[in-house]
Amino acid sequence: MLSSLQIFGSLALLQVVASQQIWDIWQTTWDRNKLFTYFQPTPDPINFVTPGAIGSADIVIDDSSVYQTVYGFGASLTDSSAGLLNNLKVQNPGSYWQLMDYLFNATDAANSAGFSYIRVPLGATDFSANTYSYDDISGDTSLNDFNINAAPSDVFSVLQDIISINHMARFHIVPWSPPGWMKSGGTMRGGSLNTQYINTMANYLLKSVQAFSNKGIPIYAISIQNEPEYSDSTYPSCNMPVATEAQIGLALRTLLNNYGFSGVKIIGYDHNWADAANYPVQLMQQAESAFDGVSFHCYQGSVSDQASFTSQYPNKEVYFTECSGALGSDWWSDIKWYMDNIFIGSISYGSSSGLMWNLALDGSGQPLLPGTDSCGGGCRGVVQINSDGTWSVNQEFYSMAQASKAILPRDVGGPWGQRIGVSVGGSLDWALVVGAYKTGRVSSSDWNRYSIVVLNWDDSASTTWNPQPVEATIEFRGMQATYTFPVGVTTLWWYAPN
Repeated sequence: MLSSLQIFGSLALLQVVASQQIWDIWQTTWDRNKLFTYFQPTPDPINFVTPGAIGSADIVIDDSSVYQTVYGFGASLTDSSAGLLNNLKVQNPGSYWQLMDYLFNATDAANSAGFSYIRVPLGATDFSANTYSYDDISGDTSLNDFNINAAPSDVFSVLQDIISINHMARFHIVPWSPPGWMKSGGTMRGGSLNTQYINTMANYLLKSVQAFSNKGIPIYAISIQNEPEYSDSTYPSCNMPVATEAQIGLALRTLLNNYGFSGVKIIGYDHNWADAANYPVQLMQQAESAFDGVSFHCYQGSVSDQASFTSQYPNKEVYFTECSGALGSDWWSDIKWYMDNIFIGSISYGSSSGLMWNLALDGSGQPLLPGTDSCGGGCRGVVQINSDGTWSVNQEFYSMAQASKAILPRDVGGPWGQRIGVSVGGSLDWALVVGAYKTGRVSSSDWNRYSIVVLNWDDSASTTWNPQPVEATIEFRGMQATYTFPVGVTTLWWYAPN
């Protein structure tokens, strides 16, 4: 006869085993048969059972290795993006709110991407109607004429609409250039900051944080300068040496702390992977106390370059803040690249965010600042908004949405997903690229959610096109589940005790 202790232990084991089931799957396939489509496996959930033979690929989850928190995915709300969105709101309010909900609703189980990290330019960019800053009065070193309302009102209207849908959204602000009168050439288009204005520029950035806050838009992070190693005479940009950015950062940190914004993060660099071993490292050497971390862009170098920074400053935060889609590129090839390099790849190298460039553009990559050709053949937005009041989402959306679902809080007010250890073995280990996450709960009695985002790129694209599903095993805490991943991106999750 079994003792009561044995019976209790057996029931507890059964409860744990039964709970470790995969019920929820989101999927985007190469053939577009599924496009960020939610479904449940039928006729039964996928069970974790006693391990048997491994699949062609074997995904091994190591939840004892916990890394950075991931705060979300998104894009930049440029003036052009905000204008197109607000025009849609005026023209077709129902369609506008449907789109905004699809983009930003982060409620658990909602049919939406839950984008939660938004980058906002301070002043004009190459996607503005004209060149402007928040203070264009030459010589106004006291910044008495600072006015955030120099920006189009569309920007603030759309930001407030985002907040109304997703109160967890984080906003990261950054200038493309200081006001022209602070610069060597007297213009926002190219050139560099005159060092006599270092403290003035720090105060300009403080006033920007204050002004956004006064409009009900709380700032999570601020960067000193977008792409400080690049200057272009056709649009707002600024070459900013490490020493200058370091001095502005130190001055700004003091100002933010003194004026009640000690929680606002200062993020340095905000430029390409290629120089990760130099500029951001030197920035920390000169002003480590001022900067919470650094951010990267995709246009030069490779994602593995992030390790050149994180290996030297493992306790500093890392963000990925810009990459643009290009008009005319291949839909599935783009998704493979985005997942491998950004939405799984950059996260695997320590990033806490993954962002694209313009949130919305029209079908020809407009509106672009008159006189610039910064995008060459044309940039593509995450969303395409058409003049007839219709919209569609592009490959950038599907890539980010798949990643976003894995890290959103499970509970209202709950924690964000944290990256955990994962490896892939088996004869087809090369066919799958995997990110794994743990999302905690508000109540300690509720079980954590464990998620994986899986890219299957076994398509023989370089030879004869031959997309092949991969039968994989998933190893978790001594148990094993089996799932066949189609060529595409799959996000799935299960629950287990803390």
